[in-house]
Amino acid sequence: MKKLAFSAILAATLLGASDFNYEITPVVGYLWNSTSDETNLNNGGAMGGVNNHALYGVEMQMNNVCDVIKPELSILYGRDRVEGENGKTGVLTTMLNGVYEIETGTAVTPFAKAGLGYEWYTNTHPTDYDGLVADAGFGLKADLTKYIALKLEGLYMYKMNNNGVDGSNGEVHNVAALAGVTFSFDEKAAPVVAAAAAPVAPAVVTPKPEPKPVVVPAPVAQPVKATAPIDSDKDGVMDDQDKCPGTPAGFKVDADGCPLRATLHLNFGTDSNKVDAQGSAKVAAFADFLKASPAYNANIIGHTDSTASDTYNQKLSEKRAEKVKSMLVENGIDAYRLSASGKGESQPVASNKTKSGRAENRRIEVELTH
Repeated sequence: MKKLAFSAILAATLLGASDFNYEITPVVGYLWNSTSDETNLNNGGAMGGVNNHALYGVEMQMNNVCDVIKPELSILYGRDRVEGENGKTGVLTTMLNGVYEIETGTAVTPFAKAGLGYEWYTNTHPTDYDGLVADAGFGLKADLTKYIALKLEGLYMYKMNNNGVDGSNGEVHNVAALAGVTFSFDEKAAPVVAAAAAPVAPAVVTPKPEPKPVVVPAPVAQPVKATAPIDSDKDGVMDDQDKCPGTPAGFKVDADGCPLRATLHLNFGTDSNKVDAQGSAKVAAFADFLKASPAYNANIIGHTDSTASDTYNQKLSEKRAEKVKSMLVENGIDAYRLSASGKGESQPVASNKTKSGRAENRRIEVELTH
């Protein structure tokens, strides 16, 4: 059996999800201090013993160092609301965090982060000390435009006091709520991907057989009879215009009498076998092509990126192929003409180290056979 193989990939793009190398976020918020009641100088003024107060700062994130954990430098400043012996206490906190973002396929991106930092005091109480800080938090970014997003996060900060007051174990637990606007810049170059194509004319045309020499006898004057056009292969194109004579029955042909071919372009979201409205329209168009060319059968092959384990990705690729097969059956194609299989993450067509590369690898390919 002669096999005609066709495969094509369409890169998925998320709403407002263009990749940028750098992000900067001015933030404001409020901090709740576990030792806010230890500010009395008579009991020693525990480290971190400032009142709950407002925060101001900036967060800077780099997206071109690592695709999984992205470094972030965070600088926050706040001041005590109460005048102390030396004036209001100021607190400057710097933190270096690793940020993990969760792709959802929507305009909202949840994230988690953790890291270490250092805290400085000005106009401190007698027993306040600068010190190391450990922090962890979570939040989300919601795209407003291609370059601007709203950022909301909650942050926990832990610090060990060198000289706690009576009844204190010396630990300081701070919780902060922050809100800001993220500005993205230095956009990464996007891969060039061909647009989905409609059914096209064949690239290879069967040449006409070379005519054999014939001996032409001397013309004899006879009445001229009209000859009706002939369509030997019954494909709707007369023999004198048919560039592919002898086309078997069951193939839809173009104006030259040659079989038409079609491809099915589909991509999926992360960890998903759902087909959106645009993909459903493509499946319906491909089903119409198969109805018009009953001689073709289709082998549907699913693929994944490398995000999960080999075993999980193999099952996910099979689910994607079975999903497209079931949609074709729903569109009127006999199940015996279709087969579905999965290749997991074994046949990538782009790098799984980048978001755009992983999107290209989450795909369906189709082989036509007859």
